Amino acid sequence: MSLKIAIGSDHAGFDLKEILIPYIKNKGISVDDKGCYSKDRADYPDYGHAVAISLLNKEADFGVLMCGSGNGINMSANKHAGIRAALCWNAEIAALARQHNDANILVLPARYISEEEAKKCVDVFFTEKFEGGRHQARIEKIDI
Repeated sequence: MSLKIAIGSDHAGFDLKEILIPYIKNKGISVDDKGCYSKDRADYPDYGHAVAISLLNKEADFGVLMCGSGNGINMSANKHAGIRAALCWNAEIAALARQHNDANILVLPARYISEEEAKKCVDVFFTEKFEGGRHQARIEKIDI
């Protein structure tokens, strides 16, 4: 079974999303684009919620979200119990988000990250594994 990714952005993240979709697909990963579908004004919560719900409904294994700073779409996704969206601006942070926090959505700050660094974040996010152990009890305390 291959990996399935749900991806979404607002208008500020649209260009980066359009770059990342073929990049991810070229790795043999299935991508479900939850929008937005143009550079027209779009509200980030709509896409943060759509990707989060896709994961919770087990339609996707992981998610990728982006908006201008990454903050708004990250806050929206994290409103859902069971979602651990992590705002990452470099590959080391993305790796730690998976290893220590069992993050299931990678959030990128589209206006503050290069295309190359975004691709590095994607690469490590989908390959790193949760370490469990001392981190497990902390993860269990997130959802209240």
